[in-house]
Amino acid sequence: MTALLKPTHSIGAAEPRADAILNALPLPVIVIDKEDRIVEANLSAQSFLQMSASMLSRFTLSEIVPFGSPLLTLIDAVRMHGGSMSEYRVDVGTPRIGQDKIVDLYATPSTDHPGDIVIMLQEKTIAEKIDRQLSHRGAARSISAMGSMLAHEIKNPLSGIRGAAQLLDATVDDNDRDLIRLICDETDRIVKLVERFEDFSDERPVEREPVNIHSVLEHVKKLATSGFARHIRFIETYDPSLPPINGNRDQLIQVFLNLVKNAAEAIGPDAVDGTIELSTAYRPGVKIATPGSRERIALPLEITVRDNGPGVPQDIVQTLFDPFVTTKTSGSGLGLALVSKIIRDHGGIVECDSLPRRTVFRVLLSMHSARDGRRAETDG
Repeated sequence: MTALLKPTHSIGAAEPRADAILNALPLPVIVIDKEDRIVEANLSAQSFLQMSASMLSRFTLSEIVPFGSPLLTLIDAVRMHGGSMSEYRVDVGTPRIGQDKIVDLYATPSTDHPGDIVIMLQEKTIAEKIDRQLSHRGAARSISAMGSMLAHEIKNPLSGIRGAAQLLDATVDDNDRDLIRLICDETDRIVKLVERFEDFSDERPVEREPVNIHSVLEHVKKLATSGFARHIRFIETYDPSLPPINGNRDQLIQVFLNLVKNAAEAIGPDAVDGTIELSTAYRPGVKIATPGSRERIALPLEITVRDNGPGVPQDIVQTLFDPFVTTKTSGSGLGLALVSKIIRDHGGIVECDSLPRRTVFRVLLSMHSARDGRRAETDG
């Protein structure tokens, strides 16, 4: 047994086979004793916790999970009731293993060794995120057709209504002039809404080039801190070696400005500790299949926008990128749908994970390569 921790008790002749089975599992599995010391961990657990077997054997569970973690409460409940229990969507992230580790937890007493508890963690996988993204793409295609129809069938009549109201303005007394202004203002508001729909109907191929995502984020931050987010503290956690993105700079600015604006509005104008963190990282291994092709595109570039607002209600997280879904009383519900469309046009993925005081929008994109396959140089 080379990969598992040496247990404090003997399993007997069946031990090598049991170890092989445990190590073959793709999910992290750990075993703790009655003092919460980690006595066994399979290979997936060692990879997830980013610690070797010998290192893990030095710790108790409370020393490797966040303070006050629901996992510790779950373990206490299993010991108290003597049966299997589970907990869903728990953040076990730490600076050592990564800040965003959302998992489902399963814990059960060991049948062979009284006092031991077996814990299995199931991380929210990229496959789940891709499934959501495919439904977002279907919604975006539907809204594209609607936008094209609205542009042709609504804007012209609205223009006529506004023109007629302006003509009436010269013939009515002051008491009725406010009604004329109301007609014009509401007409203008509807036109702006229809123009936002037009953004969805533009199906032209995106003109892409090497884009330094850090310069995009700096531009977005400058716009935000000079206006709607002047009361919010920004944290930047950038990977300086990140290669350029294969994208459209103007559209990417629109995406991240929208995400930062949403974060600022979620935090609210009266918050005294509002924080938005912008981060970038290189995550090799993430690939998705392109529709109608066997080709799989790598999406190793991860950009996240994290805020400490109240979070997104869980009942709308699954449909957050669908049109008309919004938590704002005066929102149109089109901003995140447009974000989804732009990222889709870039061949990427955008996803949201939300808990109170920790909402993360994560964007995965491809890097730019020269025609001969070499990485393009960053644009400064």
